[in-house]
Amino acid sequence: MRIKSSVVSQSGFFDLAKRPFGALSKMVGRVVLAGAIASAAFAVPAFAASNYANPKYSGIVVDAKTGKILYGEDADELRYPASLTKMMTLYLTFEALEAGRITKSTAIPFSKNASAEPPSKLGVRAGQSITVEQAILSLVTRSANDASTALGEYLGGSEPRFARMMTNKARALGMTRTTYRNANGLPNPEQRTTARDQARLGLALRQHFPQYYDYFSTRSFRFGKQTIGNHNRLLGNVRGVDGIKTGYTRASGFNLVTSAQLEGRSIVAVVMGGTSGASRDAQMRRLVAKYMPSASRRGDGNLIAETKPTPVPVEETQVAAAAPVAETSVVAATAATHDLPNTGPVPDFRYNGESASSVQMAYAGNKRASDNPVLSAKIVPNTLDAQSLKLRKPVEAGMVDSQITNSVPKKADAVAKAEPAEVAMAEPMPAQPQGWVIQIGATPDKDQAMTLLGDAKDKGGKALRNAKPFTVAFGQVYRARFAGFDDQNSAVNACKALKKKGISCWASQQ
Repeated sequence: MRIKSSVVSQSGFFDLAKRPFGALSKMVGRVVLAGAIASAAFAVPAFAASNYANPKYSGIVVDAKTGKILYGEDADELRYPASLTKMMTLYLTFEALEAGRITKSTAIPFSKNASAEPPSKLGVRAGQSITVEQAILSLVTRSANDASTALGEYLGGSEPRFARMMTNKARALGMTRTTYRNANGLPNPEQRTTARDQARLGLALRQHFPQYYDYFSTRSFRFGKQTIGNHNRLLGNVRGVDGIKTGYTRASGFNLVTSAQLEGRSIVAVVMGGTSGASRDAQMRRLVAKYMPSASRRGDGNLIAETKPTPVPVEETQVAAAAPVAETSVVAATAATHDLPNTGPVPDFRYNGESASSVQMAYAGNKRASDNPVLSAKIVPNTLDAQSLKLRKPVEAGMVDSQITNSVPKKADAVAKAEPAEVAMAEPMPAQPQGWVIQIGATPDKDQAMTLLGDAKDKGGKALRNAKPFTVAFGQVYRARFAGFDDQNSAVNACKALKKKGISCWASQQ
């Protein structure tokens, strides 16, 4: 997918030197004219031609609704992620937040190792601490290496163990060519990734954690006496761009993952190996401008499943001081019979004022990325339609709670024990609610989630009169949700009513 320039042979060049001066001058004139014409011919895809001289460059643009590749250049070639690494650190942080293992106010202590990390950094001294939210903000703005290491040590017990957790999660998301060795992206020859894998991660962050994704849109935040700005210069300067992350080391070049949503279309684009921050940003601007109009306004979502990653071997793991790590989701029982990744509903979709559409993702296959039927190196028209028939399977047991009704059980009933497993297994699982839903929280226990729904319905009044409460199992937590909204406005209005009552809420389409 690379545009190559022609090469003048050495023998041809020396043939010109043997000609008489007059003939030589005419020939040179023709060559110059031909060169000008050739330059004009390649003016439109100039960004591709200019990158041919840069061996570090790779890039990809993915339609976030269909998973179709709109552009790709060396998208499966190994590159150094640099601070794009922090996207995975944040993914695991968001996962821990949703599971309730940490809160935004949890104190993150800084070890001597974390405090000694080189810039960019917050400069927190060893023995001091910051909150989880401060750590998140420092990663998305300043790309603070010390805060990233501190988060990794807290969540994993040690940075090496956290790096193994990161790699395991990468495999679960279908990032088949990514390996992590640290939490921040500082140089390590074994820490490698691809543009395609980073696109997957960008999509996963949007789809799996819509309640936290807005952090990537942060322009600046106050830390002590400092006002820390975001390294992402496209935020606020390119219409539709809402994140995600920049990165740079001398070995990697200038990297950038960008999410953009505009007029019902949505893309995630990756540029790696830029020769400067300005050239990287200019390349991303061109990619967004060129390929956003080609993105689809249609797509039914739920294109990626998070499979359970391989646990870190016990003999390689030190006993963690932090809480145990939660591994998420389930493996589809019939996945081995298809040349497709395991699938399962991941129903969260981000919305904003510009687009009320759902976000879709690339498949998370357990094969090499280039073998993936959706995010393939070759652009295949209507590839989603061709595969959607294979993916239309009944929802797996346990993924959607069987208690989908117009009423919420009384609080006394909400803590009652479930029926024996053999009875529950015999009952057919209901279809997952479709359309706009709202989520009010997540708990490690289904009964607690139903209790949350009962409390919310009591306080929601007319906004939740016809809403249907249900829970969705996601890894080790149960997401508490209401369905039955006609459109985005009714779902958003219900959230507004709940927020006035002190209940957190966000709306999404599934």
